Amino acid sequence: MPATATKQAYSREEVRRLLDISASLLRSWEKQKFVSSSGSFTFSDLLALRTLVELRESKIPPAQIRKALEALRKRLSDVNPLTELKIYSHGKKIQVLFEGQRMEPISGQLLLDFDAAEIKKLLSFPHKSSKEVGAGEKHKTRREAEHWFEKGLELEQTGAPMKQIIEAYQKAAEIDRTSAGALVNLGTVYFNARDWREAERNYRKALEVDPEYALAHFNLGNLFDERGNRNEALSHYLAALQIHPSYADAHYNVALLYQSIGQPLKAVRHWKLYLKLDPSSSWAAIARRELDKLKESTIVRSPHDG
Repeated sequence: MPATATKQAYSREEVRRLLDISASLLRSWEKQKFVSSSGSFTFSDLLALRTLVELRESKIPPAQIRKALEALRKRLSDVNPLTELKIYSHGKKIQVLFEGQRMEPISGQLLLDFDAAEIKKLLSFPHKSSKEVGAGEKHKTRREAEHWFEKGLELEQTGAPMKQIIEAYQKAAEIDRTSAGALVNLGTVYFNARDWREAERNYRKALEVDPEYALAHFNLGNLFDERGNRNEALSHYLAALQIHPSYADAHYNVALLYQSIGQPLKAVRHWKLYLKLDPSSSWAAIARRELDKLKESTIVRSPHDG
């Protein structure tokens, strides 16, 4: 059964949810080779995508981003620009912070060397007018929450103690009470520790914050499945699919559940849907095997049921 949110990789659905980006935008960045198109994402990939989101929000054209990245990769062959350098927009231009100095990425020209205080000002958000103070404070709060959320991801990736990971996600959730992602990841930390009560509490709290959060339903499905409550697990997997019909992992788990409770025709339907969405992963081989078994045992003998 596919994992929820692992320490080593994040699914497309998780990445899209964490960064609030569309499937088409993610595919576009993959096609332009801004990030890997392997289908799963590491913490480094998350950092790279976050940089792309910030540049996009600053209205930097994709062509300009591509030129800058190509130039940086050519000049710094042993460095991944999106994860190891601070890339940011300055007006309508891309600039890079490299070894304490600002650099124009395409020409490689070093810009005026500000001291640390000036660099901090440069990387901060633009000054807000008095009419925008409220919105600015809200944005600042969100940025602080995102910092702690990213800290939690980093701590998970590096195998830090559970207490530190929980504290980071808790701070993110306390600072931004709309941070459903932090609550889901908290739930997953507790899930991995087999603390079912706290895992369920955080998953349900995430759904209170965002009732359309498919990943929270999916994780609740995994939790109830782990505890042997198949009916409750099935209801949450189906709820996830109601929100996102192309949620491959949910189709996989629903197929397994239907198969286990003696509803092979429903299982066949979800195996087929899963294979359409994820035809080449290692899980697809298992799905094909199970589908073949069901066809041999059920559909062949009942051709009119299909």
